[in-house]
Parts: sequence; structure tokens; C-alpha cells
Amino acid sequence: MHSALVRLQNAFGFFTTVAFTVAAVIALSSFVSPQSPNAAMQVRNVQVVKGRPHYYSYKKEEYAHIKFDLDADLTSLFNWNTKQVFLYLKAVYPGTRSEPSSEAIIWDAILASSSAPWHQNHYIHPTTGKKLPKKSKKAQLAEKSNPASPYPIGELHLQSQRPKYQITDITGKLQNRENVTLELGWNVQPWVGALTWTNWQTLGVWKGLEGGRSDVFQFPEIGAKKVDMKDLKTEKGAEGYRLEVGGEQPRRKSQ
Repeated sequence: MHSALVRLQNAFGFFTTVAFTVAAVIALSSFVSPQSPNAAMQVRNVQVVKGRPHYYSYKKEEYAHIKFDLDADLTSLFNWNTKQVFLYLKAVYPGTRSEPSSEAIIWDAILASSSAPWHQNHYIHPTTGKKLPKKSKKAQLAEKSNPASPYPIGELHLQSQRPKYQITDITGKLQNRENVTLELGWNVQPWVGALTWTNWQTLGVWKGLEGGRSDVFQFPEIGAKKVDMKDLKTEKGAEGYRLEVGGEQPRRKSQ
């Protein structure tokens, strides 16, 4: 009854009980952290083209390319239990006939907290375009391994942002579709506890998202404006960061 194995089992059982209790307290404490997210967006350019939207597309179809401005303050989503926030922007438009509304994600990003280990897929906010003072080689190498953002984590200011994904429809047709809106959404991934999604309603100390939707617009007719194929480029995944072959340092594409 008092063998070493029994004592080890008792110690392990006590440890797991304490660990579970601490984890439960941390998870529940997230719900008392106030949230007041707000966002504003504007559609900059909408083009509808007929062609092959992807290199693996086997037929031509109509697809839409949307550029947008986005100003968002989601810093209140980050607290002691936030690991990262998966942010996405989707286009919502009515379906044909009696079909439900269609939703298509055109842009997304992984916003990591300062306590999360750096990963090549974490979003790095583009620089403001101002000339920065020259830094030493050591400082430049440090920035490459952990690039800095010009704004606090969760704050975004994007101008004429290209989409990551072009919109296609199951019908293969998109031109002249009306009542289209862009809508912001997120998924908060905690260190411990349940995932939480976009809240539009106020729940306790969590205020609903203020703004977060664009004005209504429509997909134009094909040929309504001259299309430059350079304008149809999309943002690459991982925000332009790739690991060098056989290396550990990330490499950013020239802008």
C-alpha cells in the first residue's frame, strides 16, 4: 500500500489535479478581460474577369478581384491567455434563386501574441513607407529572425490591400451580382480553453464588434473597365516570408 509505485501514482494524481485546476482558472479568467474591437473598411477596386483563376483550374470561369482599405483595432482581443488570433475578411453576396447567401474569404492573417514563439506564417504588418535609420548588421539579423511591426499587436492600417484569394462561384458567373459586402471576422485561439469567434453582440464585458462591414457594392460587368493583369495579382501566403532551403533564417521578398 505504501510502495514506491503507489506513492508515485498519488503524486502524479495530485499534480494533474492542480494542473487542471490552474488551467481551468486561466481559461475562465479570459472571460473577465474587457474587449472593445472596432474596424472600418472600404472597397477600393473591384474587377470581374473571365479566365482561369488558378493554375490548376481546368476551365474558364468568372472570378472577382477585390482591393480594400482596412483600419482595425483588435488589441483588446489579446490578453494573458491569447496565443494568436486568426483574422479573415470575407465577401458576402446573395445566392441565385432560393439559395442561401454565399461567403468567400478574400484575405486572412495570423496575429500572434508577443508570448507566442515566432513562426514564418505569422503576419507582419507592412511598413509605413517612411525611411528608417540604418541599423547594424546584428540588429538587421535580429529583425529577420523576429520581424517587428510598426503598430501594436492587433492594430491594422492597410491601404489598397491586395486580396490573398480571388472569388469564384459554383455557378461560374459573378458579374452584375448586387448587395455584396465585406465582413471582418476572427477566431481567438487561447493557450488554454475554448476557441471564441467574432461577437457582434455585447456579452458582459465583451463589446460587440463596432463597424466590421463595408458599404454595399456590386460586382461589375466584364469589360466595364480596362483590366491590367498586373492589378490581378494576389498576396502570397505567409506574407512573403519563406525559409531558405536548408537554412533557419527567413527571407523576405523584395518589395
